[in-house]
Amino acid sequence: MRPTLRTLTMSTALCATALLAAPHAFAEVEPGGWQSVSPTYTEQERGCGQIDGLTFRLTCSTASGDQRAERRYATYTGGTRQFEGYFRITSLSGTRISLKQTFHESGTGPYFMLAVERGGRLYAVHGGTTLSNAGTVGATVRVNTVHQVGAEHRTYINGSLKHTYSSPGGSFYDKFGAYRTNSGNGTATVEWSNVRFWRK
Repeated sequence: MRPTLRTLTMSTALCATALLAAPHAFAEVEPGGWQSVSPTYTEQERGCGQIDGLTFRLTCSTASGDQRAERRYATYTGGTRQFEGYFRITSLSGTRISLKQTFHESGTGPYFMLAVERGGRLYAVHGGTTLSNAGTVGATVRVNTVHQVGAEHRTYINGSLKHTYSSPGGSFYDKFGAYRTNSGNGTATVEWSNVRFWRK
């Protein structure tokens, strides 16, 4: 039996709906029981850091001082939190630039920092572990962090688990943008998109 025009139209509409719905329904890693949340944030521009929407720039090559352009999200305590965001480095003449942080507000400060070296190596600043070589100029990279406060912090790059880190208790917050690490320098331009948060 040949399909009717109405059947074809309905099938096409269903396929289109599924494609549109998929990123929202399945974007988070470790699915199951997540509740979407929208934490408030403040912006931090220091030194030669500049923010324009979701574009973060370090406009100088200074290798000292506080050079940052970041969004800092609201503090959380307890439970399990998930961050997701996509970044694209559009220029990087510097190196060792922090892209995403989980900050231990009630503890020692920067607890987990994901940074990039010139050439695209993504690494954990504390410990130096290489997570991926996907951070090349022009490439879009998906980052998810899952944080079980008091237990473990897990980092996913493009949907694959790349790093696990023991977590203390206390209060934490998420940050992302472009931030000169102690051994780094600009210039750098990073565009972020599709940033979302969940908890359970």
